[in-house]
Amino acid sequence: MLEYAFMQRALAAALVAGLLCGALGFFVVLRRLAFIGVGISHSAIAGVAIGLLVGIDPVLSAAVFAVIVALAVQRSAKRGALSEDTVIGVFFSGSMALGLLLLSLKDGYRQDLFAYLFGDVLSISGNELLLLTLAAAAILLVLALFFREMLLIAFDEEIARAYGRPVDRLDALLLVLLAVTVIVGVRLVGILLIEALLVIPAATAALWTINFRWQLALAASLGSGTAVAGLALSWRIDTAAGPTMVVLALLLFLASLALRPQRA
Repeated sequence: MLEYAFMQRALAAALVAGLLCGALGFFVVLRRLAFIGVGISHSAIAGVAIGLLVGIDPVLSAAVFAVIVALAVQRSAKRGALSEDTVIGVFFSGSMALGLLLLSLKDGYRQDLFAYLFGDVLSISGNELLLLTLAAAAILLVLALFFREMLLIAFDEEIARAYGRPVDRLDALLLVLLAVTVIVGVRLVGILLIEALLVIPAATAALWTINFRWQLALAASLGSGTAVAGLALSWRIDTAAGPTMVVLALLLFLASLALRPQRA
């Protein structure tokens, strides 16, 4: 498998993206943002469609659109007129419908849509791998810099405000990081499955330890490990790479659920 350059790039991409998804997934699970992640990932379809129609990089347009949706969800939810899950549902369904509508205007859109929905890590280029690595490094650096503040907000927003923490700005920052991570992972497992890599490794880690630093480290390790192992397994048994990664992560979660140590 390692004799092929495209597989070397794919494995490196799986390692980097899995590590990033696992680390950010720690905050997604802790802050109960899984549904927001689903909405952001599906809204990216509209961004992809815009990029394909106007002739710009679909990943770039998807990233911009996903960030806009993430900030719009936060702003609308903060106003309090509607519940957060209602706002997410509106943006999720509306953005996805807009994306499918725009894609239907382009000849051969089904092939383009399939690649973005389910990923195509085997075709990742050297430049794409470099950009993915740089984006992941930047996101992980931001998480490291604001780890304490984000952890405090996860426990109690009011206490964080009392200590003078910019809660709204940090919330917006986390959603932006989530949106960018979703786009980073699109090439790996696609829009429909990226949320699984954000949630499942972090949920598995939460079953084994209540220490948050260990949870973060374990989530990142499980994210990268299942991504690389899933890709290698898909090569071995000739299955789709993205779904194989997610199913492997799911099996580890179910095993952990059954075998985890009992807590008092």
